[in-house]
Amino acid sequence: MKRKILRLILGDQLNVQHSWFSSVDSNVTYLMMEVRSETEYVKHHIQKVIAVFTAMREFAFQLQEAGHRVHYIHFDDPGNTHDFSGNVSRILKQENHDLLEYQMPDEYRLDQEMIKLAASLEIPVQAKDTEHFYTSRYELSAFFNGKNFLLESFYRHMRRKHNILMEDDKPLGGKWNYDVANRKKLPPNPRVVKPLVFNHDHREIYEMILSQGIKCFGEPHAEAFPWPLNREESLEVLRFFVKQCLPNFGKYQDAMHTDYWSIYHSRLSFSLNTKMLSPAEVVEAAIEAYDQNAAISIEQVEGFIRQIIGWREFMRGVYWDQMPDYENRNFFDHQNPLPDFFWTGNTKMNCLHHAIGQSLDKAYAHHIQRLMVTGNFALLAGIHPDEVDQWYLGIYIDAFHWVELTNTRGMSQFADAGMIATKPYISSANYIDKMSNYCKSCHYHKKQRVGEKACPFNSLYWNFLESHRIKLQENPRMKMMYRAWHNMTPEQKEAILMQAREYLKHPEQL
Repeated sequence: MKRKILRLILGDQLNVQHSWFSSVDSNVTYLMMEVRSETEYVKHHIQKVIAVFTAMREFAFQLQEAGHRVHYIHFDDPGNTHDFSGNVSRILKQENHDLLEYQMPDEYRLDQEMIKLAASLEIPVQAKDTEHFYTSRYELSAFFNGKNFLLESFYRHMRRKHNILMEDDKPLGGKWNYDVANRKKLPPNPRVVKPLVFNHDHREIYEMILSQGIKCFGEPHAEAFPWPLNREESLEVLRFFVKQCLPNFGKYQDAMHTDYWSIYHSRLSFSLNTKMLSPAEVVEAAIEAYDQNAAISIEQVEGFIRQIIGWREFMRGVYWDQMPDYENRNFFDHQNPLPDFFWTGNTKMNCLHHAIGQSLDKAYAHHIQRLMVTGNFALLAGIHPDEVDQWYLGIYIDAFHWVELTNTRGMSQFADAGMIATKPYISSANYIDKMSNYCKSCHYHKKQRVGEKACPFNSLYWNFLESHRIKLQENPRMKMMYRAWHNMTPEQKEAILMQAREYLKHPEQL
């Protein structure tokens, strides 16, 4: 007699290309659920909750249309236990399945929950690969084999292993990395392509969220929701990106501007992180566009592919190698609370006002806004990494723990003591002005270190260096900064530190 199988699908496992779905089997039931445990482990942006729930529902409908049996538990369904273990146990008892299968979660928290669930059941349980990433969970660990992690080494390994942008054993174009060519500010009066957005009406889910008391923040855009919420829309955004944005992506990927919220960025991260798209098909689409479009230079396509096969896979590998201890790292022993303006955008610092305001409005900011504006300020202001993690994990539509934690606590906050980044990513106003137009209309003056209109980034920058001098001054990439600090007069130093102390004493007034 054929086994009756229950297969659990999580909200970020919407991979219709998975081998599970290659054939229809009447003895297999797919279980999906909307549960409060996933809306409450951190306070989420309401667009993130709308997007995940809607994408899940559309995926379930797609499976049903293909002939698969699907048991879908809505958030407000009677009997919903609002956690995975409770709902799975309930369904197993009701429907007499004799095998449970699940795809391995990408988040450590859920992985542990699945292991505990499996141990509590009286039937066999099998864990399957998600068939999404280029690498296995522990491939990075095996590659470095106890040595220090280095992204560039891993990235070159990935290029060679998967024969991506290669000519025999040499990198296409003669260089592995064109990052130095990818740091341009937008020119005056740029012709930035208008982003492709959608116009979904999700008032029904929005009203359900309100009625069920799910605690969220941010602008819902429930009547004109802009994000791709199924595979077909995700493929449409991918095609738009490689045709309209990729020709200028690389050179302007670090640029920031008050008039353009997406510039030339792909905005594919939500589709990738929910697995509606695979990294392989995204990379293949970029390479095909490069081969067919002379306007796309090697600098543009390499910069994009490095983010997919290098950075994304690297961060996942670090996550699985270092969890669960990684989320407790606090190298600088920072203890300050997150200022209230991170939840409102109400600050006189124009860069933060814009980056946070955009995040609250769109549940999105690109990587330099996250790293060198909000993350930079949080690090300079000594914010506790736990509070920074919770904000980043909650506010961004693409933020899932495996990718958020390593990017925030490691790359942005240097709380891992340099496991990911070779130095803290900090700057004064100079870098922000170099890469954006934020400083032009700011209340503060970008060049002033002290005084009523002195940009807070300036004094906080030098205060950070002095506060952590013992830990950082021997870092080879920090020595030039410390030489500049040591060359200042005692009077200059004291004035700067006094200015920083005043700003840190009253961050709500910034």
